[in-house]
Amino acid sequence: MTITSVAETDLTRRRMLAAALAAGVGAAVPISAARQAWAAPTASDSSQLTLPMPTGPHPVGMVSLHLVDTSRPDPVAGPGHQRELVASVWYPARKAEALPRAPWMTEGAMRAFLANVGFPLDPALGPFTAAHVGAAVHRTGHRLPVVVYSHGSGSHRGDHTIMVQELASHGYAVVTVDHTYDAFSEFPDGRLTVPAEVPPFLGPRDFATDLRFVLDVVEGLAGGHNPDVDGRPLPQGLLGALDPRCIGAFGWSKGGTATALTMLADQRVGAGLSIDGPMQPTITTDLDRPFMMMTASFTRATMPDVAEFWTHLRGWRLNIQADGAIHKSYGDDATLIPQAGKVLGMANQQIQDMIGTLDPARAVGIQQAYPLAFFDLHLRHRRVHLLDGPSVAFPEVKFIP
Repeated sequence: MTITSVAETDLTRRRMLAAALAAGVGAAVPISAARQAWAAPTASDSSQLTLPMPTGPHPVGMVSLHLVDTSRPDPVAGPGHQRELVASVWYPARKAEALPRAPWMTEGAMRAFLANVGFPLDPALGPFTAAHVGAAVHRTGHRLPVVVYSHGSGSHRGDHTIMVQELASHGYAVVTVDHTYDAFSEFPDGRLTVPAEVPPFLGPRDFATDLRFVLDVVEGLAGGHNPDVDGRPLPQGLLGALDPRCIGAFGWSKGGTATALTMLADQRVGAGLSIDGPMQPTITTDLDRPFMMMTASFTRATMPDVAEFWTHLRGWRLNIQADGAIHKSYGDDATLIPQAGKVLGMANQQIQDMIGTLDPARAVGIQQAYPLAFFDLHLRHRRVHLLDGPSVAFPEVKFIP
């Protein structure tokens, strides 16, 4: 098995991220803590990590795609090689119960996490998602609104599965993508790409270029074209099911910045959500479509780039922030880190250092409710009172004027 490696300037952060992800999470934790304080459990003597089930009326299906962007050269392999990506399409499904559920990460990608930091956690402890692999699409006579997702630096496309499967259970098609060479990603033939220690480095604009290619893939699927370069069959009903005229986007951290850059470059995205994006490099172009920010660590008060971006939002805009949230609070980390901490014998303070003081169950509820409300309002034009102001259901969520 071949592992291809590329990195970015912040290698220390990437190694910290990988240490936490090796425990089945997407957070930064000191390597010393990972190696000194965490034990080495196995699947036989520890509980498997789990993700909360989505709340929508539909079961969820998922299919992975091997994509090639023939318009771009591979930044590592060089001439004659084109950029390859692995993506997943999540959607409302039917007749799903008998089909296997998709893992949060493939086995090879999970093992790459562990190998990256020499961490002795059994990969078999990784969680499964709510999605059934290859299930038929639930069709109602209307095309599905689409949301595309961009992960953070040194992460992977499953990092916000709670949000993704929540949207799918409520009738959205969600396309997630690994940003090759800044992600732990496994291709169908077993090749792995992992973030590593040499250039070239991918920035938010590179992520945005990937997302724009994903938008092309969405249009192809809507038009009846199977984009999988290996020709693998798609789930029944997927071709022609997506609505290319009704697209939103969201991303975490660097992916949040990439979401904004994608919208500025491409009118196909009608609404965008940044989950604690730093908005670096500074964005000084006006954006006239709806945009919401869920801030935590990268706030307008502490990050000039975030404050500058806010001033260029000319359409509907909203900035919310949950008390006790930090950079990794709005995502799968919120529920997986406490579980991993219990398995690994971590102290409560170690866990709070990684996910903040926001209660994990409250964090899950917030990330299920607010993104869904945002996309329902701006893609489906459904009035959602949750976004009108502070809610008694979520008293910890503050609206930042």
